[in-house]
Amino acid sequence: MAARRGARKKGGVHSADRALVDLGSRLRALGYRFVTPTPETHRRVNARPENAEARSLRDVFGWSRPFRQGLLPPDLAALLDAAGAAERLAGGALRSAVRFSSLGDLLLAHSAYPTLDADAVFFGPDTYRFAALLRREVQGARRAVDVGCGSGAGGLCVADRVEALALADVSPRALRFAAVNAALAGAAPEIVQSDVLAAVEGPFDLVVANPPYLVDERRRTYRDGGGPRGVALSARIAREALARLAPGGRLVLYTATPVVDGRHALEAELAPALARADEVAYEELDPDVFGEELEREAYADVERIAVVALTCRRRA
Repeated sequence: MAARRGARKKGGVHSADRALVDLGSRLRALGYRFVTPTPETHRRVNARPENAEARSLRDVFGWSRPFRQGLLPPDLAALLDAAGAAERLAGGALRSAVRFSSLGDLLLAHSAYPTLDADAVFFGPDTYRFAALLRREVQGARRAVDVGCGSGAGGLCVADRVEALALADVSPRALRFAAVNAALAGAAPEIVQSDVLAAVEGPFDLVVANPPYLVDERRRTYRDGGGPRGVALSARIAREALARLAPGGRLVLYTATPVVDGRHALEAELAPALARADEVAYEELDPDVFGEELEREAYADVERIAVVALTCRRRA
């Protein structure tokens, strides 16, 4: 199921994941929808005594709650098992190892809550904000690349606006979900295992990215943004994108930054890359996210974490 580093495939899914595609298709046919909240909201809602056990499809595939044999229709139970995503818990209960989230008309598979594994594939409010940014900024492109695509949500939400799409990620697990979600969306992107753009072949004229931006002592791939402030990966993506884009090509970067004494830590990191860019716009989209992180030592001098958008064009 894991792709080789630098491996590519065009559309389709591995046969082992066909059951996951069929499961998503069946859920969609049943009218399933779920908007995924922050992990803290998820934790608080699931902690309510009445939510200890699943009673509906949304409880199973959205809230990631334990469920008993017989709750799921037989066809869904068989597909979940065939996908290798039915976890057996103590006492005979079951749990889905995959979640399905709604994003407009898309239904997207990703890791179940809680996302504790180093290579977990995250989906949450950032995904919705990223998609909204892309729908605002992306009007068309010949070839687009979603860097660090995770579930593929960003690229897939604008797949109908570009002639060709590549979904790139360093994580084989992310690429597995991205391929499943492309099949669910009826799209046929190129799937590339790549550390940023290293294995993505040009030319391309649009790079979009929603990289991790937090400081994570466990160095989880989906969460750790790199460096002492968590902004190193975002700066690296900007630097490599502006070096590799076709002349006149655009970068749309959704990320976040610690704010210390009123100053964005990310701005200084971005400055060298932006020296080669035109039409630069740097916008604060949300002034305060993940406030619980401020209790950790790495954020001892940080007053807030702000979500920002960088859009720019490589000089022609």
